[in-house]
Amino acid sequence: MTEQQTTLSPDTLKAIDVWVAKYPAEQKQSAVIPALHIVQDSNNGYLTTELMDEVAAYLDMPNISVYEVATFYSMFELKPVGKHQINVCTNVSCMLRDSESIVKHLESRLGIGLGQTTEDGKITLKEVECLGACGGAPMLLLNKTYYENLTPQKVDEILNDLK
Repeated sequence: MTEQQTTLSPDTLKAIDVWVAKYPAEQKQSAVIPALHIVQDSNNGYLTTELMDEVAAYLDMPNISVYEVATFYSMFELKPVGKHQINVCTNVSCMLRDSESIVKHLESRLGIGLGQTTEDGKITLKEVECLGACGGAPMLLLNKTYYENLTPQKVDEILNDLK
């Protein structure tokens, strides 16, 4: 894995400023979610305490407030993740359409369990709550792409296409 980022780069700050500009100056902390996304994307897909502290300082908010956001939402990672992240929905609609068999198939095929990363660092498998694609259940999110109406065969095709 590549070295983790320890400070916010000028490019990262510029990207955050685009979001800060969308809010009144006295409410720049409203940009915390997009700021965390930007920082996470610039740091190999995860956040460190140091980077969250820098976001808090930049947005002029308490560190704990940034930690609360980062730990509440499942789209934020607080430890290194694989190059590809597979998030499998197991909420009600997906469960009723047999997401359990999709999870078992993924675990078997990848040789890891939920919350784990393959030994080669290529794929992290994660269980998540509703991703808002109930009509296409069962579904998963691979990086930033939705895949719906999954079967074990469709999962195999998705995994075979990963580089």
